[in-house]
Amino acid sequence: ARAREAARKARETTRRKGLLGSAGLPGKLADCSERDRSLCEVFLVEGDSAGGSAKQGRDRSFQAILPLRGKVLNVEKARIEKLISSEQIATLIAALGTSIGDEFDLDKLRYDRVIIMTDADVDGAHIRTLLLTLFYRQMPKLIEGGHVYIAQPPLYKVEYGQKTRYIKDDKELYTFLVDQGITGTNLYVSKEAFENKQGISGDKLKEYFLAYSDAQNIISKFSRFVDASVLTAIAAGATIDLSSDKAAADSIEKLVSKITDPAISLGYAVEENIPTIIVKRTHFGNIIESRITPAFIETPDYLTLTAASVTFKNLLHEGACLVRTTNNKETIQPISNFSEAISFILKIGKAGVKKMQRYKGLGEMKAEELEETTMDPTKRSLLKVRIEDAIAADQVFTKLMGDEVEPRRRFIEDNALLAGNIDT
Repeated sequence: ARAREAARKARETTRRKGLLGSAGLPGKLADCSERDRSLCEVFLVEGDSAGGSAKQGRDRSFQAILPLRGKVLNVEKARIEKLISSEQIATLIAALGTSIGDEFDLDKLRYDRVIIMTDADVDGAHIRTLLLTLFYRQMPKLIEGGHVYIAQPPLYKVEYGQKTRYIKDDKELYTFLVDQGITGTNLYVSKEAFENKQGISGDKLKEYFLAYSDAQNIISKFSRFVDASVLTAIAAGATIDLSSDKAAADSIEKLVSKITDPAISLGYAVEENIPTIIVKRTHFGNIIESRITPAFIETPDYLTLTAASVTFKNLLHEGACLVRTTNNKETIQPISNFSEAISFILKIGKAGVKKMQRYKGLGEMKAEELEETTMDPTKRSLLKVRIEDAIAADQVFTKLMGDEVEPRRRFIEDNALLAGNIDT
């Protein structure tokens, strides 16, 4: 009986005069004027503030805006009648026009593209996951048909010279600063290379900086559960092999040769049938232990570190330097390691930036900025949600929000140290 009543409410929620008629549409929906569904798109925007900017920046002819206030109901365990009684979901159902569940009808979809546009923070990711779960549970054909997208608003706005550039994230910002810094710059790996004018520049020099940055990011990420000195030693060329006791002993010897910190000691043990290198650090009289197991050696991150060790092993020699030429004037910067090279290049890159703004959320962006970066079809970048993406999101959401406590506890224990974006 509850299911029949919910189905009746779902039909009433989405009933209107015509496929693109305005009768019965939710008041918060700023609809578009175009009547050809294949040309229309709707933005599901986090918050009324961002919704206001989006309404001002949109193209009214084919872009509709639906602001979502607060978190959408978690439909993972909710009954259909509770789902229908949710104001947020009822508004969304009415805007899309398809109904849900067994009543879902893709032919009644009012917009060809349903675009999720949330902030680049924890709350935004949560809302995005809730919407994906709703679509996968109640409107799977919406995803299967390729109608669901995720907007990619920029994180930075950079003004340099007479230009303005929007930058997606920190990695792209680093690449941008490197590009600025290496312009007119040559790397000479030794005194002889400098004297013979055998410099490294352009794309090859950029490859070095990006590879070194990738290695440093891995060291920073994994240093929470593997000592940073050990990770640095791996990046410096110390390979690890735990296939036998002798191989493990040789690996420890290689690590020791690369580690100069006297507070570090290394040992070997087989724990629960797993060969393990035990790293002990003495810190103010306390012993801090971390472990290296075959599981770490099999990760892509370990391979990245070893690849970096091959790239940078014996790269720089005595007399290595960076030479920057501007206006026929040379600036020579001696370097003894690649970290100094990166500091010099980034300093140059930042010096050419007039202004850098980091957006905290969509509501902070002006209407013209939001339109130019995230809504204009000729300039924006969208991620198309494929069915496997929705399944992965659904599985994680089931594990974290379901009734079973043990899988959730195990997931947190396994992944807590890898988390890079925690809402405090």
